[in-house]
Amino acid sequence: MPDALAPEAFRLFIAITVPEDVKAEIEKAQAALRQALPKECVRWARREQFHLTLKFLGDVEAERVAPLTRALEAACRGFRALELRAEQIGFFPDPRRPRVLWVGVNDRAKQLPLLQRAIQEATREYAAEESNEQFTGHVTLGRIKGLRRMEAETLAGLASGLAQRFFGAWTCERVELIRSQLSPQGAHHTTIAAVRLAGPAAGG
Repeated sequence: MPDALAPEAFRLFIAITVPEDVKAEIEKAQAALRQALPKECVRWARREQFHLTLKFLGDVEAERVAPLTRALEAACRGFRALELRAEQIGFFPDPRRPRVLWVGVNDRAKQLPLLQRAIQEATREYAAEESNEQFTGHVTLGRIKGLRRMEAETLAGLASGLAQRFFGAWTCERVELIRSQLSPQGAHHTTIAAVRLAGPAAGG
């Protein structure tokens, strides 16, 4: 039975966690959007799942976690702490064909996309597949399973009213390697390594 000999593997991604006070503000906007749509239309993210994904890796053999962590440390070494802001609501791919509803995350120093690119390059050999999507810093609010035209218009109108909303700011001092364990109740996330960024944020 070859499955019995398969090495243990973890489903992993690399992310920045979001402070609880910012999560609370995001949750308020999510609740307003949730009330306007039928329950079956959207699979809403739970509060504990709010995070900023930098790289999804997929299944990684347990014995490769240590070298993966060293690669992540090397990628983060040249970056200082980030001053992040959660603001605005958007859609992937666009409001007319929404599939993912999100809150944007950015930093005025424009270091976040550079950090993401460095991490993506350093961990390329550990990823299950290559992603060609352009990085947009975001926290996922929900994944849309299907909307009728009227429902899509309602969602777009509500999101437009929240488009400029500010959810909070924080100093990010570390990047985390997180294990995702799937269950009927949704994914459960556990941090298995945390890598500190090199120093205080610019201007700090």
